[in-house]
Amino acid sequence: MKILVTGGAGFIGSAFVRLVMAETGWEVVNLDKLTYAGNLENLAEVESSGRYRFVQGDIADQAAVGALVAETKPDAIVHFAAESHVDRSIISPEPVIQTNLLGTFRLLEAARLNNVPRFVHVSTDEVYGSLPAPEEATEKFPLQPSSPYSASKAGSDMLALSYFVTFRMPVVVTRASNNYGPYQFPEKLIPLMIANALEDRPLPVYGDGMQIRDWLYVDDHCRGILAVLDKGRAGEIYNIGGNRSLPNLDVIHKLLALAGKPESLIQYVKDRPGHDRRYALSSEKILRETGWRPKVDFETGLARTIEWYRANAPWVARVRSGEYRNYYERNYANRV
Repeated sequence: MKILVTGGAGFIGSAFVRLVMAETGWEVVNLDKLTYAGNLENLAEVESSGRYRFVQGDIADQAAVGALVAETKPDAIVHFAAESHVDRSIISPEPVIQTNLLGTFRLLEAARLNNVPRFVHVSTDEVYGSLPAPEEATEKFPLQPSSPYSASKAGSDMLALSYFVTFRMPVVVTRASNNYGPYQFPEKLIPLMIANALEDRPLPVYGDGMQIRDWLYVDDHCRGILAVLDKGRAGEIYNIGGNRSLPNLDVIHKLLALAGKPESLIQYVKDRPGHDRRYALSSEKILRETGWRPKVDFETGLARTIEWYRANAPWVARVRSGEYRNYYERNYANRV
């Protein structure tokens, strides 16, 4: 088995590559542009393997993508590559359109023209929009994206599924809830709060902090993708949730307690535009059809994540330098 992974130097993509390399005998080709969140340090443990190959490239580059797919002849493409941060998509919407829509189109075309036997398109619960309690989105739930990021992912989902309907291409779409775990770039909620807390810096909390998210440990997500790759039906969508919904403020309280830091570090800041209030997924379909279920409960996963960041302060310092620091200041300077 040979798989082409896009975005394999990012947080979730690198976790998936490490899992595949550790638990299978497959060959992995990793295509990544190495933008601000792509980090080859995340793959140091696999880079010397003869089963692993890294290729730097842009999924929106038609010639490069077409040539790579034709050359490697993968048994499957697992498509993680995306501009994935809502705040960044608000500051500058164009990159999410370029990567998430055009890039997905380039990959689908290359897969279609080269008869790739399997295409897994990795998406997000954000495409369902904000849901009132106690509603949970099933795979048939209407899409209500509210940010340029979630709109671009909803569009790429529909594009991928259209290739199944029109061309009978073996496409499967997964939609996961909020991921967390080691190696996550510190702009998302949990790694940002951990990194700041460990340095005794303020923790910027949007609005009242009562936005509700479902939390999924990254390795559980990756095992879900493997389950769909193995047993998922072409043309279908599979939600992958952690079955643990919490307000952001509760997450931060738990995090501070585990890190041994005071709640006085919490700093409320102006909410972001169009901030969805509540995400919620039903994962019954993937449980029923593949047998997958999450293994890591939230408290265990959060403690494990905090200890990883505590033990890897040099990694955090490196990724927070340069472009990320400029982004951080630009995003939060006017919110206090």
